[in-house]
Amino acid sequence: MRKLIVLCSLLLASFFDGAAASLPRPEYPRPQFERADWVNLNGEWTYSFDFGHSGKDRHWEKSAGFDQKIVVPFCPESKLSGVGHTDFIDCLWYHRELSVPAAWEGKRIFLNFGAVDYCAEIYIDGTFVQRHYGGSSSFCVDLSRYVKAGGVHQLVVRVTDDLRSGYQTGGKQSTGYYSAGCSYTRTTGIWQTVWMEAVSRHGLKSVYARPDIDQEMLVISPEFWQESDNTLEVVLKDGEKVVARREVPCHNSAYVMLPVRKMKLWSPESPFLYGLEYTVKDASGQTVDAVKSYVGMRKVHTADGQFYLNNRPYFQRLVLDQGFYPDGIWTAPTDEDLKNDILLGKEAGFNGARLHQKVFEERYYYWADKLGYLTWGESASWAMNINDERAVRNFIGEWSEVVVRDRNHPSLVIWTPFNETWGGDNHAYTRMMRDVYAITKAVDPTRPINDASGDNHVVTDIWSVHTYEQDSVKLKEMLVFQEGVEPYRSIRDRDYLAVYDGQPYMVDEFGGIGWMSAEERKTSWGYGGIPAEEEEFYARLTGLVNALKQSRHVVGFCYTQLTDVEQEKNGIYHYDRSPKFDMERIRKIFELIPSYSEPDKEERR
Repeated sequence: MRKLIVLCSLLLASFFDGAAASLPRPEYPRPQFERADWVNLNGEWTYSFDFGHSGKDRHWEKSAGFDQKIVVPFCPESKLSGVGHTDFIDCLWYHRELSVPAAWEGKRIFLNFGAVDYCAEIYIDGTFVQRHYGGSSSFCVDLSRYVKAGGVHQLVVRVTDDLRSGYQTGGKQSTGYYSAGCSYTRTTGIWQTVWMEAVSRHGLKSVYARPDIDQEMLVISPEFWQESDNTLEVVLKDGEKVVARREVPCHNSAYVMLPVRKMKLWSPESPFLYGLEYTVKDASGQTVDAVKSYVGMRKVHTADGQFYLNNRPYFQRLVLDQGFYPDGIWTAPTDEDLKNDILLGKEAGFNGARLHQKVFEERYYYWADKLGYLTWGESASWAMNINDERAVRNFIGEWSEVVVRDRNHPSLVIWTPFNETWGGDNHAYTRMMRDVYAITKAVDPTRPINDASGDNHVVTDIWSVHTYEQDSVKLKEMLVFQEGVEPYRSIRDRDYLAVYDGQPYMVDEFGGIGWMSAEERKTSWGYGGIPAEEEEFYARLTGLVNALKQSRHVVGFCYTQLTDVEQEKNGIYHYDRSPKFDMERIRKIFELIPSYSEPDKEERR
């Protein structure tokens, strides 16, 4: 009998392991705030397009299933979704059954969405529950009033997406039918993991963890779903060794001050992460809520034209990463693909990436934290009318959610709300930029802000410029600073813009050297004339990097780009992530500029 029980247990374990393996993106999507009690809702859902916006007339919110199938979390434009519809989708409906575990009785039940592009309406059993605006920000829906533990319910999600309206963010999604220039296949609807979890009514809602390496402490500000007389215990660990432990009342006004003696600092060269455990306990000492997390002890700041990491000048050798995938579009096919993109960047000699015109999912930041890779957090600001007040209202709501979600990641060192805002005017645009800067600083005062990548600066901590000059001599001449003369900038003819005031000066787009086959040149492009042969590519790249190295005021660069994306073929890797070049040679070229500067910068000049 005992052997039979063991055999049955092994068979059941094998079954569930197989089910998990077949589930797309099965990993927990929020690794800095992880609970054990959760249900992954990825996999096969049903759906229907609603091009006439008549679904509400037909009461689709009460649906028990639509007639077509889609694999979540992949967007319907992608191959991995099983749909592959690449024309504009302005409205679609999703459905799946929700089976709520009986063990969740008495707890709050949350439905979480990594991201839905663009406006999502949530219905349970035909009843409207919540609406969310923002194609890139994560959100949660409290289902506690609408579902029962042990029950089965009908979940319907209605999505609208009007990319061409100018009122919403879209990033590099093409506003024309075809991909063209530097715009690519669109993403509509659910494109990140969907999951349910059970949380105590007195559970932890969020934490803001702020390292202070100068005073050797970690300061944590917790927020609770409902304040109580319970106790929050916070434990900081180095592996299994307890470094610090504190208890505070479960009040939103509480601060947890953890001393961290002889701390191990986080950097790309040594990406050490401390473990964090948050436990809410009642008066009898019973666990009410438990969350696992981690933190990297590091500091970033700017002073005297330098960017500092852990109080040392640090040169950022970044690569532009647009986060597109041939089969998943905005969604990485697997967690391993996210990790691999970072490994590819490091292999090529970069110490970080500017995450471009897309809010990357939290699992990417997790791997950047773990592997040691600097990142810039950027919105998908293209496609919105930056001078329109309604668009600005939508942007501020979405961007604020993004900053709150990602501000605990040590790898993220600079916020970049916008990119190439060339059409900005002297009224709505400048007001927006000042407001976004102020709001971002209020939510996260610990990081520098690059208000608009590439110039058009209004108020900024980083002075960024773009140039695709391919002649190294001309590039060096462009970047010479002269006393009393504003340095090179992409925009000069608008008197309402900021004047350079000694901020760290970074060329956050350069290079972009096209490299492709003769056949590809008929339909694809890259910056500058295409080198005639591979050796010419290496020579040109070396010249450009040396020009930056010899430019005394340049303290960071971003090379365009990590991989080809559809018709834009200026990546150092192909779109399928296979290498184009001898990556050892590429690495040595980019590493001509060391990460850490000497106190006297003459050696780099």
